[in-house]
Amino acid sequence: MPLDMHHGLMLIGFLLAAYSVVANDAIQTLGTFLSSNSHRPWWVLWLFACAILVAVFLYGWIAYDGDISYGRLEKFPMPTLFTWALIMPPLVVLLLTRFGIPVSTTFLILTSFAAAALPSMLTKSLIGYGVAFAVGIVVYVLIGRIFYAKFLATKDAPPRGYWVALQWISTGFLWSQWLVQDLANIFAYLPRQLDASMLIFALVVMLGLHAILFYQRGGAIQGIVTSKTNTQDIRSATLIDFAYALILIFFKELSNVPMSTTWVFLGLLAGREFALVISLHVSSMKTAGRTAFSDVTKAVAGLVISIAIAFSMPYLAAYTGGYEHESNVPTVVSPD
Repeated sequence: MPLDMHHGLMLIGFLLAAYSVVANDAIQTLGTFLSSNSHRPWWVLWLFACAILVAVFLYGWIAYDGDISYGRLEKFPMPTLFTWALIMPPLVVLLLTRFGIPVSTTFLILTSFAAAALPSMLTKSLIGYGVAFAVGIVVYVLIGRIFYAKFLATKDAPPRGYWVALQWISTGFLWSQWLVQDLANIFAYLPRQLDASMLIFALVVMLGLHAILFYQRGGAIQGIVTSKTNTQDIRSATLIDFAYALILIFFKELSNVPMSTTWVFLGLLAGREFALVISLHVSSMKTAGRTAFSDVTKAVAGLVISIAIAFSMPYLAAYTGGYEHESNVPTVVSPD
């Protein structure tokens, strides 16, 4: 395969991964922010989020010697030669996103580069779901009767100024932690150390894609957020964001293994729904269970697809040229 084709596929893979991750994953972090600030111009919200994105990019680039993934791609080496097969994972993410399925891009994209890393990522992600579910239940049962009864009773009243400030702070805090976790899913397609020109290119791409996301007010995946109890309330959104960010920090410090933030997010929302049923009877336990089951079913469907693609990748890569396979481990072949 000619070298220019290799670089072309690398850039195509990055662009598709960036678009798919922004469309599918970023809304988990920004969804409550968008829903609770729907009355504000989209570009104001975009400027706020992108200022944090630029800061996270620059800090990672400087602190990790050009590695914007914050070292989370250490077990995912950059392929010496790209093939068309590696373009398929982000395309699958885009397809599933069109149907509103919250697929984990961590599983779908990163396992295509190193299928052997799947067990450790899956273990950490399942633990993440369980921890987030437990945190959601405990926290919201404790605060349900004290805070949420008041939230629901005054949901149509304008929020006080300090809640607006807290919500923007919580969003910035969560957004920065999510970026540290999930940038690896995008930058798997680029060299592990970027020069200044590639950094600027990546920034322009990400800023443009987020402009589309904010202009569309979240897209199809936003329904996962708006379907939950009172997420349009800026006070509810603030508590969700703080809890989600603290969980991500915990797992970030636990190990450098990438994990599915999708599963953590769904676990937190599921625990929250059950807790509100227990404490405030906002709906039935059956309804909360049905909602949680629906979300998990969609996530598991994405996981099954991810596993299938990960373990078929060596054969697909060999078929499209550029790799040989042996025991499901892709081995790079020197270019012609």
